[in-house]
Amino acid sequence: MSVIENSKLTVVGAGAVGSSVAYAALIRESARHVALYDIAAARVEAEVLDLAHGSQFTGTSDIIGGADLDVTRDSHVIVITAGAAQKPGQTRTDLAGINAGILRSLVPSLLERSPDAVFVIVTNPADVMAVVAQEVSGLPRERVFSSGTVLDTSRLRWKIAQRAGVSISSVHAYIVGEHGDTEFPLWSHATIGTVPILEWQPLDGQPKFTVEELDQIAIDVRDAAYKVIQGKGATNYAIGLSGARIVEAILEDEHAVMPVSTVLEDFHGVSGMALSVPCVVSAAGAVPIRETSFSDHELELFHHSADALREVADALR
Repeated sequence: MSVIENSKLTVVGAGAVGSSVAYAALIRESARHVALYDIAAARVEAEVLDLAHGSQFTGTSDIIGGADLDVTRDSHVIVITAGAAQKPGQTRTDLAGINAGILRSLVPSLLERSPDAVFVIVTNPADVMAVVAQEVSGLPRERVFSSGTVLDTSRLRWKIAQRAGVSISSVHAYIVGEHGDTEFPLWSHATIGTVPILEWQPLDGQPKFTVEELDQIAIDVRDAAYKVIQGKGATNYAIGLSGARIVEAILEDEHAVMPVSTVLEDFHGVSGMALSVPCVVSAAGAVPIRETSFSDHELELFHHSADALREVADALR
């Protein structure tokens, strides 16, 4: 594969998340053409107009959109954010039934208009929705995946960087498993530069990390979305940026390693369920890195995450 020229990104859903993905893609020039689709005509037309008014400041990327599915035609990447919003106190899995129905009606129509597209699912619960979308599309597993724990991993690295006194880019750590309540960090692989995280000595004289502190950081990261939703009603900016970053990895054929969520096949004993693991993301889609190792405890957590999501997925079939 190679870098996709004259690339087109379609974002499905003009709510807070979808509009933020489109905005981030425009200002980052993630794709040459950005389309925004939603069944709510007045809302999507207003969002597109607002974004278009800033075109002078967004390089060469342009924006179109509307309530006609034909605006999605010939897309290289389709990011699906459409669905019921997560409300304060509501878990992602509470949303599963209604959002699965939306995806089952949408995906075939989108695929008909863009048969070669890679689909990135952001609609929550994202892991279960990735399973639904892959099954209804019939596409190879690498071409339908969710944004997974890319955002959760960013939250983790931000917190570690703040505490360690280094730049975020110097923190190498991943959140894996569910994008939700059973997610967990791969502490066995976490380093700051080349130094294992528990051995890192902060430059400001603070004490080293402890296991108990890392456990609390993991909880803070897991619950970060709930805190944001409680305060402002939705999470949108960070998921918009992380969505645009995934799009870039696809359209620029980067072969970047990202913890996105694909439907797994005998990955450490897990099959038929989508969970986030480090994957190589390129123009072909996302391919799990099978050599990723887990400690015994991490493997238990991984299987627990798979079991929790499988319950939800099975209930939708």
